[in-house]
Amino acid sequence: MFDDMSALSLARFQFAFTVSFHFIFPAFSIGLASYLAVLEGLWLKTGRDVYLQLFRYWLKIFAIAFGMGVVSGIVMAYQFGSNWSVFSDRAGPVIGPLMAYEVLSAFFLESGFLGVMLFGLDRVGKKLHFLATCLVAFGTTVSAFWIIVVNSWMQTPQGYGIAPNGQFYATDWLAVVFNPSMPYRLAHTLLGAYLTTALVVGAVGAFHLLKDRRLGRAAQPATKIMFAMAMGMVAVTAPLQIFAGHEHGVNTLQHQPAKIAAMEGHYESHDRAAPLILFGVPDDAAQVMRHKVEIPAIGSLVLKHSIEAPTTGLDKVAPENRAKVAFPFYAFRVMVGLGLLMLLLGGWAAFNAVRGRLFDNAWHHRLALAMGPAGFVAVLAGWITTETGRQPFTVFGLMRTAESASPLAAPAVAASLIAFIIVYFFVFGVGTWFILKLMAGEPNPGEQGPSKEQAADVGSLPPDAPFGFQLAE
Repeated sequence: MFDDMSALSLARFQFAFTVSFHFIFPAFSIGLASYLAVLEGLWLKTGRDVYLQLFRYWLKIFAIAFGMGVVSGIVMAYQFGSNWSVFSDRAGPVIGPLMAYEVLSAFFLESGFLGVMLFGLDRVGKKLHFLATCLVAFGTTVSAFWIIVVNSWMQTPQGYGIAPNGQFYATDWLAVVFNPSMPYRLAHTLLGAYLTTALVVGAVGAFHLLKDRRLGRAAQPATKIMFAMAMGMVAVTAPLQIFAGHEHGVNTLQHQPAKIAAMEGHYESHDRAAPLILFGVPDDAAQVMRHKVEIPAIGSLVLKHSIEAPTTGLDKVAPENRAKVAFPFYAFRVMVGLGLLMLLLGGWAAFNAVRGRLFDNAWHHRLALAMGPAGFVAVLAGWITTETGRQPFTVFGLMRTAESASPLAAPAVAASLIAFIIVYFFVFGVGTWFILKLMAGEPNPGEQGPSKEQAADVGSLPPDAPFGFQLAE
C-alpha cells in the first residue's frame, strides 16, 4: 500500500508522528521540574512535611516522563540522518553547533544532577539536594531555549551566508541565536509547558477531591495544596499565555505573512476591515473558504489593532509557496479554543477562592479534571500550526521540504515508520499507563520517592534508566 505514497510524504508523516510524542513529554517535564523545585523550596522554608510529601509524589512521575522524553529525543536525532540527510548536510553548519550547545549546557546538566535529585534526599544535605533540583529544572529550561533557537532560526533565518555548495553557515552567531521570532516563540513555549503541568496537577487534585467527596471523607491537606497551587498557576498563566500568543502572532505577521493568512483562512487580501473567520471549510483548489462563519472587520482589529488596516491574503503569495490551509487553520482554532477554556478555568478558580469554595465546588472540579489533557492537545495544536504554516519550506523562504529529504525509496521509509509506530505505542503506552496508575493513588503522609536502593548505581542515568529503577509503592 505504501507504493502509492511518496517517500517524502512518508518521511514527513514519520517526523510528525515521532515529534508529536517527543513534544508532549518535555512540555510536561519542563513545568514539572520547576514545580518540584518550588515544592522543595517551600518545604525547606516552612518545614511542613506536606510539601515534602507532594515533592516525593510528583518526583516519581517526573522520573518516568523525563525518561520517555529522552528516549523519544534520540529517535528525533536518528531521523535527521536517515530521512533528512540533505537538510542535515546543508543546514548542519548552523543547526549542528546549536544542538551541540543544547547537549553540553542542558542535557549534561540535567543528567548529571538527576541522580542526586531522584535518590539523594537522604544521602546529601537538604540544601545540596535543593540545588540539584533547581539545576535540573534550570537544565530543562536551557534545553528548551536551544531547541527553540533552532526551530526559530528555521522559521525566521538571519545571520547566515550560503556557500557555493549550497550549505548555510553562520556569519553572526548572535543574530542566529536571537533571530526575530525566538523570544516570542520561547515565551509562548515555556508558558505552554507551565500551563500543561498546572492542568495535569490540577486534574489529579480534582480527581482526588471528587473521589473524597464521593466516599464521604475529608480531603487530604496535600490534595488541597496541590489543587490550589495548580489553579493559581492556571489563573495567572492563562491570560499571560493569551497575551504572549497574540504578540507571537503579530511577530509572525511581520515575518511570515503567508502563515498568518493560512491560519486566519484569508485566501483573499482586504484593503480594510478584514473579517475574523471563526469557522469554515478551506478549499485550496478553488482558493476560497466555504461555509464560513465570520465577524466583520474584527480580523484587522486583532491583527493590526485598527479596523481600517489592510491585510494580506494568500492571493499575494505565489501558488508554489502557499501552505495547505486546513492544517494551520483548524489547529490554530483548537489551540485558541482550549486557551479560552483555560482562561475560564482559571477565572472560575479565582472566583471560588475569593468565596472560600475552591475545594467545595464539584462542577469546577469536574471541569478541572476534564481539562487535564488540554495542555498536551494545545501544545500539539500549536506545533501543527507553526510547522504546517511554514510549508513548503524547512528553512523558511530558502530551502524547500521537497529538497530536504534523503534519496530513499518509499518502502524503506515505510519500514522504519511501521517499526516506530509499534515500538512507540508499546513503550510509551506502558509508560503513560504507569504514570496514570501513580496519579490514581492519593499523596499520603508516608509518601516515598524513587527507591533508595538504586541510588548507588545511578551516577549519570542512561536514557532508559527510568524504566529500570524500582519505584516504591
